[in-house]
Order: sequence, then C-alpha cells, then structure tokens
Amino acid sequence: MIAIIIVIIILVVLIAYVIGTYNSLVSVKNKVEDQWSQIDVVLKNRNDLIPNIVETVKGYAKHESETLEAVITSRNKATNAKTAEEEMKAAGEVTEALGRLFALAENYPDLKANQNFMDLQNKLNEVEEKIRFARQFYNDAVMTYKNKLEMFPSNIVAKMFGFKPKAFFEATEDERKNVEVKF
Repeated sequence: MIAIIIVIIILVVLIAYVIGTYNSLVSVKNKVEDQWSQIDVVLKNRNDLIPNIVETVKGYAKHESETLEAVITSRNKATNAKTAEEEMKAAGEVTEALGRLFALAENYPDLKANQNFMDLQNKLNEVEEKIRFARQFYNDAVMTYKNKLEMFPSNIVAKMFGFKPKAFFEATEDERKNVEVKF
C-alpha cells in the first residue's frame, strides 16, 4: 500500500514537472515570437520610409540609378519575405543599401541641405535605433528559449513536444566591417 502511494506521489510530481516545464517552454517561445513581431513592426516602418527617401534622392542624383535600384530591390525583398530568416537577411540588405544611399548623398550638397531629405534621414535614424533595441530584446528572448531547449531536464520535455530552436538576428557582413573615418 505504501509503495503504491509512493509511486502515485512520484507520478504526480513527474506530471506536474512536465506540465510546468511545458508551460514554461510555451511562455518563452511566445516571448520570442512577440519580440520578433516587435522587430517586424519596426522593419515595416523602415520599409515605408524608403520610397520617400528614394523619391527625394531621385531629384538630385538622377544618374545614380544603380544605388537607387539596390535600395528598392532590397526593400522589395524585405516586404515579400515569407519567413523570419528571409526577413532577417533582407533587413541586412536594406541596411547595406541605405548605407550606400546615404554615402552617395555626401556627393550632393543640395540634397544634404534639403529639409525633406534631412527629416527623412532623421526619421530613418530613429527607426534604425528602434531596430537595434528590438534586435537586442529579440536575441535575449531567443537565448532564454535556446537555454530551455538545451538544458537538462527541460530539454527532454522540449524534445517530447517538438519545440524547435529559433534563429538569432545577426549582423550582416557589411555591418561587421570596421567603420572607416576620414577627416
């Protein structure tokens, strides 16, 4: 009789642990998805600004079509991305293309002095700052989730219920390069 009670207690504790661990994994996975949606909102905001920037630059830099096309192409990839990984890659391409566009603006003093361009550039800088913060929060959530998926004994529950790892939002090769400062 005592043995049955002990077995029942062990089963109840084990079931309670599995339920608690499962709920914890779901909570952390949902946090990752929430943080991704925050990035998604800010990336959409940036993508909405790009046509205005391109139109403003077009008036001043008509013969710089290659750079403008690169910005438009990368924006289109970002807006048409189907998965988080595709969107992360496309977001990096947008950042690179915008960097080239703003470097190009240095060659056009009238463009740099244009109030509309300056306002758009300031808005874009604010959005880029929000993207940096959102990436940080997303990556922190991914790290917590990844730890739960890999650490014993929660990794057993994660495998039992098919939890899959999420990708970190990583810097592109261009973002990793050293910044060249010239005076």
